[in-house]
Amino acid sequence: MLINSAVYEDGRIVAEPGLEGVSEALERQSGFVWIALRDPSDEELDQLQRELDLPPLAVEDARKGHQRPKLEEYGDMLFAAMHLLEAGPDGLDVGEVHVFVGPRFIVSVRHRSVQGFLGVRGRAEREPDLLRQGPGFVFYALMDAVVDRYFPHMDAVEAELEALEATMFQPRQDRQAVVQQLFSLKQRLAVLRHAVTPLLEVSAKLHGGRVPVVCKAMQDYFRDVYDHLLRIQASIDAARETIIAATQVNLTLVTIDESLVTKRLAAWAAIFAASTALAGIWGMNFEKMPELKWAFGYPMALGAIALVSGALYWRFKRLGWL
Repeated sequence: MLINSAVYEDGRIVAEPGLEGVSEALERQSGFVWIALRDPSDEELDQLQRELDLPPLAVEDARKGHQRPKLEEYGDMLFAAMHLLEAGPDGLDVGEVHVFVGPRFIVSVRHRSVQGFLGVRGRAEREPDLLRQGPGFVFYALMDAVVDRYFPHMDAVEAELEALEATMFQPRQDRQAVVQQLFSLKQRLAVLRHAVTPLLEVSAKLHGGRVPVVCKAMQDYFRDVYDHLLRIQASIDAARETIIAATQVNLTLVTIDESLVTKRLAAWAAIFAASTALAGIWGMNFEKMPELKWAFGYPMALGAIALVSGALYWRFKRLGWL
């Protein structure tokens, strides 16, 4: 579906052609065209390929989707794939945006995502001096918007991780639930890492050294995107290490809890074993047993059992077993 199509000249909109009139509009005007598509049909992509002479392999990637973030060069044209992340009921949902960048056009093709780029278009149109730089600036603005949307997901993971750490040592904590939450956070971090790490390689190719001609004037801006990605990558690595440490601590606490239960059971078993032993001794029905005919024999036996049990309870209490 076509979301927007506009021809810009000297930083201003001069025409809004349909897909079938893009090549004619570029022949009449000296600027560049910016086209945005969302979940396009095969017919729309075929029409766009004919109008802008797009590489068949890049169009096929944009048609199928499910691409790893990447940057490919086709002569003076670039094809980039980036992941769009959205919070879903079961973690992070992954969409994609594919971008074709040429000397006089830029096309964004969005798949499986409700996140639009109208805000990016509005920001670019409010900065005509930068929009005069052509498709290279628009490509930067799109990439910058994609990367900026990663930060809230990273912040959410860090906030949940801090909350888990704060409650981890509380008594009667559900250790199984904590481990499940930690694993869920680790999965979300993996999705973030799969989006960020390849894009870090992409942005590194757009500043310093050999840079594609269409992006040469925007190197400082792409370096800023690269710095943002480095920050997110560092946060992901730190969060992963924290999750590993938290998981180990949680498993250690489970072992400690089990040890405490074992100690309590052992202490009570020792108390009842002493009582049972004394009761068994006095319960033997031999004819010649001491105190067998004594009137105070039974109270004395109960007192001895109570005394031994009390002494054992006091000892285990001091040791922290009870």
